Order: sequence, then structure tokens, then C-alpha cells
Amino acid sequence: MAFIDYYSILGLDKNATAADIKKAYRKLARKYHPDLNPDDKEAHKKFQQINEANEVLSDPEKRKKYDEYGENWKHAEEYEKARQQQQQNGGFAGDFGGFGGGSYSFSGDDEGFSDFFESLFGNRGGGYSSQSGRRQAAYKGQDYTAELYLSLRQAAQTHKQTLDVNGKTIRFTVPAGVANGQVIKLPKQGGAGMNGGPAGDIYITFVIDEDAVFKRVGDNLYQTVTIDLNSAVLGGEHTLDTLNGKVKLKIKEGTQNGAKARLKGKGFPKYKKENEFGDLIITYSVKIPTHLSAQQKELFKKFAEFNPL
Repeated sequence: MAFIDYYSILGLDKNATAADIKKAYRKLARKYHPDLNPDDKEAHKKFQQINEANEVLSDPEKRKKYDEYGENWKHAEEYEKARQQQQQNGGFAGDFGGFGGGSYSFSGDDEGFSDFFESLFGNRGGGYSSQSGRRQAAYKGQDYTAELYLSLRQAAQTHKQTLDVNGKTIRFTVPAGVANGQVIKLPKQGGAGMNGGPAGDIYITFVIDEDAVFKRVGDNLYQTVTIDLNSAVLGGEHTLDTLNGKVKLKIKEGTQNGAKARLKGKGFPKYKKENEFGDLIITYSVKIPTHLSAQQKELFKKFAEFNPL
């Protein structure tokens, strides 16, 4: 695969901060997300490149290797070990140059040159190379990262999701109760291993959008319910929509504005805990009547005479 400049993919330069990388990634991931571009192959390809760029540049250790070794960053440790070994043997000299145009010199014949690059790519154990007569080291494949955007109501249900990650379509189950920012690992779904090594993993970060009705804090949900003055004073009932159906809310006499009520087990499902839920906390907002008629105002005046503050 042709070398991809990860900084250019995200529209950044090498001086970009971690915050710059995160901001650019989220902006571009939303723009090119397959759900928003279902029939656009170029958008899908772009989305995969964006994920790959973020996977490397958002990790300080990987970014350091990428900055120094470019497209060869995955083999940075092998390069360094091979260079040190050649230097100890007196067979390597010069500036490594980050593979960006340094100087290289070797002593010995072509076989020594070949040996250097064999050690560079790990031909030291694992699979057998018939050309060199050496065993090749097995390496784990590249790990990938991706973000999955869900609504609060989607996150409350166990369901299937499909993601395209680096050209691979992944179908997996999202457990009910996932949290905003939570990361789950899909083992051995990443890049292919080398020389018989295991495949890499995929790490999915969940981004949960805010809901217009409910506010989530942990496993509890918070909701504001508006009631009329009559219900606040005399008590009554209010039909309430929760995440798992309608309930009748009993309103006590003399309910004050800002008073709270707790509905046990009507909150958010607890992650990977079957049939366990948080609570729903209700805050009452009493609606004060306006545009009263003269008769209604007179009744309130009489009420005030009997109930002075």
C-alpha cells in the first residue's frame, strides 16, 4: 500500500497538539462516516485513512516512532536493534536519518547488507525463510481504532452495529449500558499478523449524543416534568415516558416547584448486568397560570386571605 501522510490526512502539520489531532479527527470522522455516506466508496476510503491516521498520531509512543521512521514506524524497534547489532559488529556506520535521506555505509559484501535488512524485518525466529536459512519472527498485526456515534436511546439497548475499519467490515454486538467515552476491544479483528503472528485488535470508542429529554449521570437518568398548579396544590397523576415504557406518576398534594421524585429501576441499564437498572430522578417544574380572568384573580385573592404567607 502506498505511503500515507497521516498529518496531511487530518489537515495538520507536525507541530499539531494532541487536542488539535482529536478535534480534527472528530470533525473529519463525522463528515466521512459511512452512515452519512452509504454509497460513497471514496468517503469510505477516506474514513478508513482518517481512522488509521488517528490511531497512530493520537498515541504518543506511536507518533514518536512515526515522526522518526515515517512509513517504517512499525519496525522502529527492529531497526534500532539491528543498527546496534551492526555497530557492535563494526559493520554499520553513519546517520540513520529517520529514513528521510540520511547516509548509510556497510562493511563487508552483499551478504552482510542482506543480513542487516533480514534482521531489520525480524528474520530471527518464527516462520522459516528458505532463502536465508533463518527463522522469521512472528509479529502481531496492527491495532486499529474507530469511533462509534450512538444516541442515548441506542446505547440503552443491546443491538448489532456494523463498522468499516481500514477496509474491513466488522459486525459486532453493542451491549446495553455503554458509556460516553467507553472503549471496547474486538480481539484479532485488526491488521493481519506477520510470519504467522496473531492479528491485531480493534478498539472502539463510543460517543453518546446528548438526549433532548434525559440527562444521564452514571446509570441514573434525570428528567424535568412540568405540572400545572392544580396538580401541585391538590395532587394528581401524570403519564410519563421512560426509556422502557410509560408509567403513571403520582403527584403528592402540596408539591413544590423544584421538588424531586425517584423512580427506582427506571433509569439506564447497567453495563453487562442483566435486568439491572439505575433510577430515574424527576424534578418538578410547576407551571404558573397566566392571563387570568377577573373572576380567577378574585378567587386567588380570597385564597390568599385565608392562607397568608
